[in-house]
Amino acid sequence: MEVYKALCLVTLLVALFSKVSHSQLDECGISPLNTRIVGGQDAPPGSWPWQASLQRSGSHFCGGSLINKEWVLTAAHCFTRTSITNLVVYLGRQNQQGTSPNEVSRTVTQIICHPNYSSSTSDNDMCLLKLSSSVTFTNYIRPVCLAAPGSSFYAGTTSWVTGWGTLSSGGSLSQVLQEVDLPVVGNRQCNCNYGAGSITDNMICAGLSAGGKDSCQGDSGGPLVSKQGTRWIQSGVVSFGNGCALANFPGVYARVSQYQTWINSQITSDQPGFMTFSSSGTDSDLSVTCTTTTPPTTTPAPVVCGSASASLNSRIGGGSSLATAGLWPWIASLQKNGAHVCGGTLVAVDSVMSDASCFSSQPNTAQWTVILGRLKQNGSNPNEVILNVINITMSNLTGNNVAILRLASQPKLSNYIQPICVDQGSSTFSTGTKCWVAGWGTGQGGAEQVLQEFQTSVVECVNVSSSDNICTGPVTLLQGDVGGPLMCKQGNSWFQTAVLTVDSSNATSSNSTSTSKSRWSQSPRASTIQVFTKTSRFKNFLATNLGTLLSPASAGASSGASMAHCSFSLFPFFSLSFVLLLGWD
Repeated sequence: MEVYKALCLVTLLVALFSKVSHSQLDECGISPLNTRIVGGQDAPPGSWPWQASLQRSGSHFCGGSLINKEWVLTAAHCFTRTSITNLVVYLGRQNQQGTSPNEVSRTVTQIICHPNYSSSTSDNDMCLLKLSSSVTFTNYIRPVCLAAPGSSFYAGTTSWVTGWGTLSSGGSLSQVLQEVDLPVVGNRQCNCNYGAGSITDNMICAGLSAGGKDSCQGDSGGPLVSKQGTRWIQSGVVSFGNGCALANFPGVYARVSQYQTWINSQITSDQPGFMTFSSSGTDSDLSVTCTTTTPPTTTPAPVVCGSASASLNSRIGGGSSLATAGLWPWIASLQKNGAHVCGGTLVAVDSVMSDASCFSSQPNTAQWTVILGRLKQNGSNPNEVILNVINITMSNLTGNNVAILRLASQPKLSNYIQPICVDQGSSTFSTGTKCWVAGWGTGQGGAEQVLQEFQTSVVECVNVSSSDNICTGPVTLLQGDVGGPLMCKQGNSWFQTAVLTVDSSNATSSNSTSTSKSRWSQSPRASTIQVFTKTSRFKNFLATNLGTLLSPASAGASSGASMAHCSFSLFPFFSLSFVLLLGWD
């Protein structure tokens, strides 16, 4: 009987002190080469052996964490499409350039994202990737432990986040794995920062109230970890934030401890090691009270398209000239690595349309930003907003194609930022209708490179289908104009009838910086006719990627801008950034 009691006591003590599940516990959370006790920049090789780099066609777009020999944990927003084509996971990698002697790579056979993930709220932002074959654990490749249900990460708990993301919002990706230490911010305080109800129990926040340290674009899906004893435990998955490293806007992460049941339902053998993380002391977040404001009593007006402020847009004349602020509030500047490449238009509350020729077949979204409300490429633009891009999708029709860029957040609409209506074929723009084009053509607009505008007219098409094309008088396009709109007005609303494009067969050279002509009819009788592909040709593609398109203001409604307000903007993260640049397609 005494032996039996002793055995029972030992069993009880093991259960009490381990607080863990039986699976990867002999392996997880151990990093023999990690002795981190203070903040740093470049992570020493092997410091974070569970860190994964997710790449498509050789370009890093998100991070992840190894949780057993053949599964990687990452964020659902990294996968707006669940195609495994050209998707490769790198483990043991240190540098994105050159070779990393300790790395291995695996393709992916399965992508499983949480069924309740919401792209609008970022709730349940979690995804699992099954590797094509298991990996062998080394000092440089090991699984991380996962926070078990009941874990407590009190405000101030030291955490680390790692990744190859951009070194500043909208900047370039880091080539060397970065690391940064951050304190946990309690959910009550985080809700005060982002707006009540924005931060759910499925989220955990981390960052400095003064800003300066954060994850950023390119770090999405990567791990937020804390150390308990000799084990590193993952508390969060990099999800979203307002900009990067801004004061009073900590990074927001999917809270791992909420998902043991779901993860184990997908991984039925060799399950990840879950461990309970326990904070000491008292949780200071419990005493936080937000300063409340009286909510508005009126219902916000619905977002409509094609409305420009009557005082800022009164287009009745013709000719080529410099545009003024707010004249074309849907015009976007598409920038790659900080330089203007193409034009575009805001066609939904979170999406911009441009020409597919502006992008490679597998564009790296981390390199692209969209600027709305911009007038000058050089100089002051007080009404502009810079937004990150999280997905680029291109149509796949014969001939010209368009691209849809999904933005990381919805811009706050104003007199200077509004969506344009997209012609779906229901509008009639008869011969003689006055239309406009606008863009930042290379070398145009003076020293400040001010947005240019040019009026033209609809003419009868010759030798081309009028069902798929719209024809106008001659318009000379320069590099930088491509992707912008051909705009025609119907009633009080502006419609985009075509996307400006260049036919490579008529361009001077694909590498030339000189003027390139847009597509012309080849008939000698139509030497003054310009041919553009109608936006209505892409109706099915746009419906698939944008859903129900925005509608113009009803007859008799004001033509002024519809002011849709947003209390904060969500940037899904994909990079670690310091204010001094510690350094997320």
